[in-house]
Amino acid sequence: MTLFTTDHRILGRRYLALSLFSVALGTLMSVTMRVHLVWPNNPTLARFIPPFHALLPEDYLAFVTLHGTLMLFFVLTLAPQAGFGSLILPSQIGAKRMAFPALNALAFWIFVLSLAVLLSASFVPGGSEISGWTAYPPLSAIAAAGPGQALGMDLWLGSIWLFGIASILSAVNTIATIVACRCPGLTWERLPLTVWGWFTAALLTVIAFSVLLAALVMLFADRHAHTSFFIPAGDLVSTTLHAGGNGSPLLWLHLFWFFGHPEVYIAILPGMGLTSMLLANFAGRRVFGYRIMIATTLMIGFLGILLWGHHMFVAGLNPFAGTLFSVSTMAIALPASAKVLSWLATVWRSRPTYATPMLFALGFVSLFIAGGLTGPILAQPILDQYLHNTYFVVAHFHLIMSMAGVFGLFAATYYWFPQISSASGRPPRLMNESLGRWHFWLSITGAYATFVPMHLAGLGGNPRQYAQLNGIANAASDLLSKVRPIQEGVSHAAFFLAASQLLFLINLLVSFRSGKLAPPNPWSATTLEWAPTISDEDASKSQIVVSRGPCDYFHNKSGIGLKTQWATDENPE
Repeated sequence: MTLFTTDHRILGRRYLALSLFSVALGTLMSVTMRVHLVWPNNPTLARFIPPFHALLPEDYLAFVTLHGTLMLFFVLTLAPQAGFGSLILPSQIGAKRMAFPALNALAFWIFVLSLAVLLSASFVPGGSEISGWTAYPPLSAIAAAGPGQALGMDLWLGSIWLFGIASILSAVNTIATIVACRCPGLTWERLPLTVWGWFTAALLTVIAFSVLLAALVMLFADRHAHTSFFIPAGDLVSTTLHAGGNGSPLLWLHLFWFFGHPEVYIAILPGMGLTSMLLANFAGRRVFGYRIMIATTLMIGFLGILLWGHHMFVAGLNPFAGTLFSVSTMAIALPASAKVLSWLATVWRSRPTYATPMLFALGFVSLFIAGGLTGPILAQPILDQYLHNTYFVVAHFHLIMSMAGVFGLFAATYYWFPQISSASGRPPRLMNESLGRWHFWLSITGAYATFVPMHLAGLGGNPRQYAQLNGIANAASDLLSKVRPIQEGVSHAAFFLAASQLLFLINLLVSFRSGKLAPPNPWSATTLEWAPTISDEDASKSQIVVSRGPCDYFHNKSGIGLKTQWATDENPE
């Protein structure tokens, strides 16, 4: 295995390792933030962790920024698209490799460089960027605005710019592979829904990240080239009066959220596709309304581009524009609801096998529904004016995006672990089922215990990004003291949730070395990544021809039968 390999399976495993490192670091930051939020002056913590007692508000905001950036970009975007996309996509469409193997390798090393640049910001004078992953101007456009807004901000901009370039390269590779490298007979209607998820997310990536790259260049120009895209005339920051052109911070909001909302679906569409396939697989059923599920995937991608303005209801939008964005936000609930109904209909009155991947797929459905229920609330401008920038918003996007997205990644890891473990020529192995089930039940309990009470804190008016809840001598102190018991409970639940992930790490490491050897098709799946010729060293001498769609299950006297996509009609499985 060479360092600069172009093998898509090895690169897919490296992408996932990069995401694993990022999620571990981001989780440690979130735990630190939760501790400092409710126990900022704890003498025990100060004794065992001396720097903790001296954590300044700007340090807390730097943690917020790094946590959000790591989780959103390097975990929820990188792992499902570049990670599992590189590892699984070619074999799932009967291809021997990605369309552009060298481009895939180049994208990986740009991702590595992006992460290195991001983390280096913590060691420069002034510290890491503190404006959050949204980097709102005009403060982010002026280096003298405060700590973390000088070199640390420049490094953050450079990191995200590199990430955007790598994401576009990876997305172009994904689109080209799906369009040009499908095996004979694998028509668009016979593609697994996972492939449709990757395809739609890749299209969104090319569109959304292109706009973000332009916005980042404009913001960098405001900081160093004396332009004024986002800085209004007469803006006074740190005793410095801006006398240049009359820019508008609102322009950044339009450009950023035109990227930011599709980013939600870039992260979650692959999980939706995988969930559909796993529910059908373990229930021994065909996906209910398969063509409708394809259409809803494309519709969610299309509508996702049109919803950016609902993040800006309090930014001074024209009321008519606010109404339009509110209606379009409600409209996306239709294809999302159709997906939920398909999932429920697929497993209705079935007798599924509750293996660990199935449990996490069901957890994905549960969290997607629970988080989605608060979406229509935030889609109403009059309600959003009160709830905006409170913990209600934090709870909403953590349930529907972070937790549902992460549960999709867990389902993919347990399901495709034989593919992951054999990526370097080793024998395919399975993860431990007992540890996997404990991991699921502890994780879903911790997820709900952490993020459901956050809605109550938000309804109580608790603003997000406050560094602590006590010791504040202002008008907000009475309010914050009332939500403190809720936040203490949330912190305990967050520690429980974070500790539960140690089971996953133990299971992952042990299974790599000594996990149970996996049979050729351990889950009785029908899709091509489990075909014997896919992993055969002489696979280049054979050509898979597909004659049916995925999830072709049937019931007979002996139980549930299946017809795999790689089997001929004369030789069904």
